[in-house]
Amino acid sequence: MQTCPTPTTTTTPILSACLSHDSNFIYTLSLISGKYKMNILYCLFRLEVVRYNEMKRYLKGISFKTLTNALRELEKDELIERKEYPQIPPKVEYRLSPKGQTLIPILIAMCEWGKQNRETPPKHPNTKAIAQGMCYNYTP
Repeated sequence: MQTCPTPTTTTTPILSACLSHDSNFIYTLSLISGKYKMNILYCLFRLEVVRYNEMKRYLKGISFKTLTNALRELEKDELIERKEYPQIPPKVEYRLSPKGQTLIPILIAMCEWGKQNRETPPKHPNTKAIAQGMCYNYTP
C-alpha cells in the first residue's frame, strides 16, 4: 500500500498517491463509508455492548436489512465483534473489537471538526435527518 506523502508545493502527485485505489486513505474510507457504519461504531463506543434490536432503536430510520448488512460488513472487516448466545429466543450482542477501537479517535476528531465548523442553521438538507440517526447524544 502506498502512503500519502507530506504536502509540498506540488499537489497533483500527492493527490494521485492518496487517492489511488491501494492507498491507506482509500482503505480507511472503505471500512467506514456507508450511511450508518460510523454511527454504529460510535454507538458501540458509547454503549460498549449493544443488542441488535437495541441498536435498531438508537439508529432511527434504519431498516433491518441495512442494519444487518452494515453489521456484517463491520464484523467481516474485524471492526466489531459479534457474540451469539445459544438460547431461544436468540440473543446477539455487538461490541467494538480492538481494531475498531483504534478508529474512535478519528470519529471524535470528525465530531469536533463538525462542532467547530457547523453552520447555524444547517444548510445541508440531510443534516438534521443524519443527526437524528446518531446516538452521539445518548446518555444511558
